[in-house]
Amino acid sequence: MDQVVGGTGSVQVATPEIQKICDEVKPQVEQKTGKKFRVFVAKSFTTQVVAGTNYFIKVQVGGEEYAHLKVFQSLPHAGHKLELLSVQTGKTLDEPIVYF
Repeated sequence: MDQVVGGTGSVQVATPEIQKICDEVKPQVEQKTGKKFRVFVAKSFTTQVVAGTNYFIKVQVGGEEYAHLKVFQSLPHAGHKLELLSVQTGKTLDEPIVYF
């Protein structure tokens, strides 16, 4: 993955690890958006290394509806905790994941 320090890497197909992150933050996403999602499938992602890792993840939330998630994972000494920082709804499959 090509990555500039502090910048985001290239977009990759979601992995089982990324789906696990999505599953863990789904309750936070539902609380923040005020919606319940029956479908919540990670499709692609990119990362930004900071004092931990920011994950920018495209998630299918139903039919042709997608959301972009910004999730922070702390460093190992801080317990690898996950925190939903931001969510953008109303996205499409073809819409690029950009820093937000």
